[in-house]
Amino acid sequence: MGKVVYISEKPSVAQQFADALGLRFARREGYLEGQDTIVTWCLGHLVTMSYPEAYDPKLKKWSMDTLPFLPKEFKYEVIRDGGTKKQYEIVKKILTSPEVERIYICTDSGREGEYIYRLVARQAGVKGKEEKRVWIDSQTKEEILRGIREAKDDSAYDHLGSAAYLRAKEDYLMGINFSRALTLKYRYPIQDFLGMDRCVIAVGRVMTCVLGIVVRREREIRAFVPTPFFRVTGTFGKTDLEGNLLTFPADWSAVAGSRYFQSPKLYRDNGFLKREDAEELIQYLTAPGEPPAVPKVESISHKKETRNPPTLYNLAELQNDCSRYFKISPDQTLAIAQELYEKKLTTYPRTDARVLSSAVAKVIDDNLKGVGSQPMFAPFVQQILASGTDKKIGKTKYTNDAMITDHYAIIPTGQGFSALRGLSPTSAKVYELIVRRFLAIFYPPAIFDKISLSVVVRGEHFGTSQKVLKDPGYLAVTEFSFRKKRDAEKDEESEEGGEEKSADLSKILSHLKKGDELLAKGYEIKEGQTQPPKRYNSGSMILTMENAGQFIEDETLREQIKGSGIGTSATRADILKKLVTNRYLDLNGKTQIYTPTQLGEMIYDVCDCSIRSLLDPKLTASWEMGLSRVAEGTVTEDEYMEKLEGFIQRRTDFVKQTNYTGPLRQQFEKEAAFYPKKMNFDKTRYAPSKRSGGTRKKREAKT
Repeated sequence: MGKVVYISEKPSVAQQFADALGLRFARREGYLEGQDTIVTWCLGHLVTMSYPEAYDPKLKKWSMDTLPFLPKEFKYEVIRDGGTKKQYEIVKKILTSPEVERIYICTDSGREGEYIYRLVARQAGVKGKEEKRVWIDSQTKEEILRGIREAKDDSAYDHLGSAAYLRAKEDYLMGINFSRALTLKYRYPIQDFLGMDRCVIAVGRVMTCVLGIVVRREREIRAFVPTPFFRVTGTFGKTDLEGNLLTFPADWSAVAGSRYFQSPKLYRDNGFLKREDAEELIQYLTAPGEPPAVPKVESISHKKETRNPPTLYNLAELQNDCSRYFKISPDQTLAIAQELYEKKLTTYPRTDARVLSSAVAKVIDDNLKGVGSQPMFAPFVQQILASGTDKKIGKTKYTNDAMITDHYAIIPTGQGFSALRGLSPTSAKVYELIVRRFLAIFYPPAIFDKISLSVVVRGEHFGTSQKVLKDPGYLAVTEFSFRKKRDAEKDEESEEGGEEKSADLSKILSHLKKGDELLAKGYEIKEGQTQPPKRYNSGSMILTMENAGQFIEDETLREQIKGSGIGTSATRADILKKLVTNRYLDLNGKTQIYTPTQLGEMIYDVCDCSIRSLLDPKLTASWEMGLSRVAEGTVTEDEYMEKLEGFIQRRTDFVKQTNYTGPLRQQFEKEAAFYPKKMNFDKTRYAPSKRSGGTRKKREAKT
């Protein structure tokens, strides 16, 4: 029998596989060797797509005459970094060795992991080997051995491989053609305006769309005109049996029967656009010179409300919560999630699913019992096991095979605890987030008693409400060790829509019934104003990218792209990081708020007049949906490429045939008022320009 090779994406993962196999290995340069078994690894990508000059040296120079660049066959090459090239040669020698009979592909279980191996195998010329795909959800010994036992022939993943190749071709062709075309046409207006030595207008299928979302939000904020409004609040009271006066506030609203019902004077139905109208209402209620109006209880209601535990974490939801709790960026969260995965503490992080698979639900006790060995979580696990809810989880909404593509949600493995002490404080907190979210799904809903009280005064209605927690249910699990109680209460109020609470309301209600007369202690006007849309922070931006359908008005199309989003769970953090690195966006490290830079807004303007569809989430999400359909086998590679090449041809030709330099300069002048501070550019990339206006005119004459 020939030799067996296991090839992973990283050296650390290769070591996990070697440990799981339980064989004696000798460490060699670039691989581990045992009897008839070799474990080797890539270093992420070893092979990449060649630049245009590899097709023709003339293509190294950027020229409109050579665009669009649409090769019929794509070229690939080994990454020339010293260590990477050396590892490739080692891997190539192993994979093509006549002694090797079977190859187990152990790269990350997803589209990108499949692409990494297929590039290496293609470049190395691997033929005549049995190639088996290992698909796992965690790096525990049991999961690794299961993945090896159940490994399928890699041909079963051909559609996924096709989607991976197409994704790379799409990003490559859009990046090269559109970046070159827009740079050649519009670089000088930007670099002269900002005082740059050179400017490359870098655009991409996902990156430019995200830039557009942030710029449009910034412009909405600038254009926003606040609307003042004036609400009326009454304070009412009732004397209890001991003679104590119990008071509570209630807010006025113009319900049916009010003299202001559907009046144009209203701001919504609970306030006025002008203060004098609010004053007129108070005048009417107090009726000076007349017998005082007596407030009466119109209704009292109790409504039971239940709140179910949230679904489990996918990467986007985890990134959002980590931004919210710890003020860390999406790429930092992804790095921590990857660390927890590689240390066997949690399952595969690059997942879009927020549920369990039915197979995992059947053996979930293993995860629970493992987590229960940790003092922080032991009481919760004991209660879960005693209640038996772990046995029923497979029949709940938290288990759904139809909602899983590659991987189920991020959950604790119940193993790897030896690594806990070595975690950074932030990594430990992220682990706690994941564990508590996991434990919560085995708990009952939280039960609230929503108390509502309505008071009527001269036909005008005042109301107040309060939620009283009757049974904490799963909320008992979500009391994080790193959060102050005060912070948790603020979040609770935010989730409940900011309802004003009265500590005495439940006590007062025990003394009230419908028709009771109350004492009016007074009325006051509360002034407020409408608020502009909020800027995106790193967490809300990730969720926005995941839920791109919110920007699409067409209901049918919105439903079609549901689940596609902008980018993938594996790429969104890198896209945001690249926008910041390129100086198109600024990220405030403390608040995690994104804002466009002046350069970023100018790039937006260029795209808006030349390739506007690049800024449209509908286009970006539809491409991602197309890749998903290729992976499913419902769209062929040829169909996808025909559509892609046609799009690039049309849009590149449009850029070549048009010129918006004049209008763009006018737009740049208008926007400059919002950027009083001059951008400082890294001299290694953006040296200050010494060109004069006369030189610019000469350049314009040439173009």
